[in-house]
Amino acid sequence: MKAPHKEVLRKVVKWLNYADEDLRLARHGLTLKTGCPYRLIAYHAQQCTEKYLKAYLVYQGIDFPYTHNISLLLELCAKHANWAEKLREAEELTPYAITARYPGEDEQVSRKETSRAIKIASHVREVVRAEFTKNGIIFNKSSE
Repeated sequence: MKAPHKEVLRKVVKWLNYADEDLRLARHGLTLKTGCPYRLIAYHAQQCTEKYLKAYLVYQGIDFPYTHNISLLLELCAKHANWAEKLREAEELTPYAITARYPGEDEQVSRKETSRAIKIASHVREVVRAEFTKNGIIFNKSSE
């Protein structure tokens, strides 16, 4: 693989920073003592996952549609990354992109489901960052 252009790396870093903000917010939300908005926390875990996958696609120069569909993003990643198949559990986060945001679509989300969503997003983060590192791309560690 040839070295990515500086502008591509700048875009990738921006995607990763936004993803890390989503994950930080999700983790913090779970610490609320009362009125914990599980559906919104799960939404931010989904957003972290989506943005990490999109960052990888940007890095690879792959166009992707405007979508929240984790399955589709994993399929696009899988064309260039053997790790994508190992992240199939992330597909279960896709519904949180919709159910958390729109009245009438808002299914209950439990604390257990929310914790799992954060765990999955954290795993996606770890795997994608490891891929960047393997390719010699080192980013500053974001706060977790």
